[in-house]
Amino acid sequence: MNYFLTEEQQMIQELAARIAEEKIAPVALQYDEDGTFPHDILKVLADSDLCGVYIPEEYGGLGGGILEMSLVVEQLSRACGGIALAYAGTGLGIFPLMLYGSEEQKRKYLPDVAAGRKIAAFGLTEAGAGSDVSNVRTKADRDGDEYVLNGTKQWITNGGEADIYTVIACTDRSKGPRGFSAFLVEKGTPGFSFGKKENKMGIRASCTVELVFEDCRIPRENLLGREGTGFVIALKTLDRTRPGVAAQAVGIAQGAYEAAVEYSKKREQFGQPISSFQAIQHILADMAIQIEASRALVYATCRMIDSGAKNFSKESAMCKVMASDTAMRVTTDAVQVLGGYGYMKEYPVEKRMRDAKITQIYEGTNQIQRNVIAIEALKESRSGKSK
Repeated sequence: MNYFLTEEQQMIQELAARIAEEKIAPVALQYDEDGTFPHDILKVLADSDLCGVYIPEEYGGLGGGILEMSLVVEQLSRACGGIALAYAGTGLGIFPLMLYGSEEQKRKYLPDVAAGRKIAAFGLTEAGAGSDVSNVRTKADRDGDEYVLNGTKQWITNGGEADIYTVIACTDRSKGPRGFSAFLVEKGTPGFSFGKKENKMGIRASCTVELVFEDCRIPRENLLGREGTGFVIALKTLDRTRPGVAAQAVGIAQGAYEAAVEYSKKREQFGQPISSFQAIQHILADMAIQIEASRALVYATCRMIDSGAKNFSKESAMCKVMASDTAMRVTTDAVQVLGGYGYMKEYPVEKRMRDAKITQIYEGTNQIQRNVIAIEALKESRSGKSK
């Protein structure tokens, strides 16, 4: 389908696709098996100027938006969802700074991120604060011109590898979610350490680590926005980055679909390729339909956000739900098309099925996203607003 991408967007898409095919695909299975963090791939992306596609030009980026970031994530995910996440995780970590940071903060950090010299992470989730973000227990106590952080963050993408962390902590417990604040914490700050590296089902080339804060002192100027705005910063950030998860899901599904099509044309049973059987053709057709519909919704949502729309929580949730559910169905069907071979680790669809599952879980489970969609839809219905 022609999505009428600009010439620059097409170049970004083609460059990311070439890196995926030439650099990522040959190592994807090994990196998955070993749990290797893809520093070498991130260096290639940095040298190709893809690390700054969504960062404003005045800070060394290319001046694109959510669509440009999603184009890169989708193409990288066709080859490996885990390696793609090492790239996408920096976007999640740095968007709070782009949205709410001071000019001084932006000039300090964004040029290094745009150049690929530094990567970022987002510290929100805790053992008791997953879907219930308002249950954050990590605290930040004011002490003169410093804040003192204590607590832990769990399941943090790029944890331990990132240089810059956006951390949501409680500055006033009595105010509930309105007592949360957002802070920038640099790796190497005294009192900031890392717990265990998680042994995951999928996205194994992406590092998922616990963050530990023990009397970690950071200067007052590392506060993002104002005290008490951390909850809003987190929600507004996730509204902008969920299309990136959706793009990851579309890329994983596309890679699985391509593998299934290729296999179906080569695998022969009863004297003919299995692609000639209507049962297989219908599976492949459904895959193609679901992927294209998901991609269309993702791109439309990205364009809506990049156009300056004020409220897009519903659309962001919709594209994340649709694309991740599609990725799970498509990868499961791809395993079925390959049969016994699909279940073996030396064939790529087994990995894609494992990678797909997390897209239904992180950045808000699909059940929570359906709550968001329903609430927003009911608001529109009461106000008489039509889409």
